Amino acid sequence: MMHEETSTDTAVAGLRIADGRRTQILLRQRPGGGVGEARCIAELEREVRDLQRANATLKRYVAKVLELNLEFPLPEAGFEATGVAGVAGRRNGPNAVAFSRRGAPAALRGIGAPSLKSLDRSPDRSPDRPPAEVEFRVLGPVEAVVAGRRIDLGAPKQRAVLALLVSRVGQPVSVDVLLEELWEGRPPPSAITSLHAYVANLRRVLEPDRAPRKPATVLRTRGRAYLLDNRAVDVDVQRFGERAKAGWQALDQRDPQRALREFEAGLALWRGPAYAEVADATHVAPEVVRLEELRLWVVEGRCATLIAVGAHEIAVSELAAFTQAHPLREYGCELLSVALYRAGRQADALAVLRSHQKRMAEELGIDPSPALQHLEREILHQAPSLD
Repeated sequence: MMHEETSTDTAVAGLRIADGRRTQILLRQRPGGGVGEARCIAELEREVRDLQRANATLKRYVAKVLELNLEFPLPEAGFEATGVAGVAGRRNGPNAVAFSRRGAPAALRGIGAPSLKSLDRSPDRSPDRPPAEVEFRVLGPVEAVVAGRRIDLGAPKQRAVLALLVSRVGQPVSVDVLLEELWEGRPPPSAITSLHAYVANLRRVLEPDRAPRKPATVLRTRGRAYLLDNRAVDVDVQRFGERAKAGWQALDQRDPQRALREFEAGLALWRGPAYAEVADATHVAPEVVRLEELRLWVVEGRCATLIAVGAHEIAVSELAAFTQAHPLREYGCELLSVALYRAGRQADALAVLRSHQKRMAEELGIDPSPALQHLEREILHQAPSLD
């Protein structure tokens, strides 16, 4: 359990520093000297350590690699290296360069599993199951669908109550936590009355046919807490996790076409930032960070699948936008370079790697990973293993 928590915390740390602009701002605002400068330097050093720990965690995620027909260079610690078949089925020769094959993160492959458990709250349902009577959509602004129709969730605080409950579906959320989140730690004397009214209103719209005095079956009371019964509801987060897991499993079974369908079905569920109304709430923010990290893994998995099926130009266009938005994700940079090379753009592939190297040096003061250094050498020498 301690290992699982450490891996999750490290992945969150990696996300926290994923935007290099934060470091640029830190350096620009650094005072001329004294305590302020020392504090800024310490902060920068801490962020570099966080990035290194995050990269180490991601390497552990893919250590038990999926058997893909993809060729990504780099034999290094934390990766399984082997001579692998090319996309068209060609075997490398006896002197072929070994390749690392990146696979699903542990959270999607059932290794470690704290994230998987929270995604898979209804393990007996398949990705193609019919929708439940009450469906919640939180991969974007919070929405609820009852009997096939979207319902009005009311005022902002009432919507926030529902979002907080959905983020912990199947688990009780105490009244104290709800009051603290809704009123930012300063609830007025009337707060408890308002909270009861919000819950009553939500019950009315979530179960419009419930008879008077009949106990609620969707939004239940549990002592001094409320919970959404996961047996009565469907949440798009569950569907996303199932599709993502199915995509990685399809790649493991060397079925890139099915993997592509699963990845695209999962990404199609996203309508914006997860839990948009309450993304900054203390009790929701960790879930938002986790879901965003999984989404980025699925985007990268989809692009790797595009390369596997020979759609190099499409992969290039999508990875160019992805790496611009997430410049410190080395796997995205690696995929973009491979896609460019296979699209006949060797110079551009090298330019991507060198631009990334410069960014890492200027913003974080570190060298690129051995994976990217190895890939640069292979591209320079036009290694047959990259074809």
